[in-house]
Amino acid sequence: MKRLRSAPNAAIAQIWADLLCEAGLPATVERRYLSAVAGELPPDQCLPEIWLRHDEHAPAARALLDELERVPQRQWTCPACGEHMEGGFEQCWACGTAMPAPGPF
Repeated sequence: MKRLRSAPNAAIAQIWADLLCEAGLPATVERRYLSAVAGELPPDQCLPEIWLRHDEHAPAARALLDELERVPQRQWTCPACGEHMEGGFEQCWACGTAMPAPGPF
């Protein structure tokens, strides 16, 4: 097994591990509950970690997690209801209308 990286919290760690597994890169979350001893150990050593079952999957797994960190962030206004959207949303959360296609530059 190979340690891939630390996650900021257990929820993010589990999401990352699930996405890696779905991509065919078996991964587990280790040190999930170590935050309970923060103070006894340095806090940065108590973060949950993503571990890969197969060392040879490390480059593909790192590339996938790096791609997840670069999710496009957008700002747009829904043409149907006028709701202002920010972030990675491609559909209006208020009415369900799809984000309009970008216009010509």
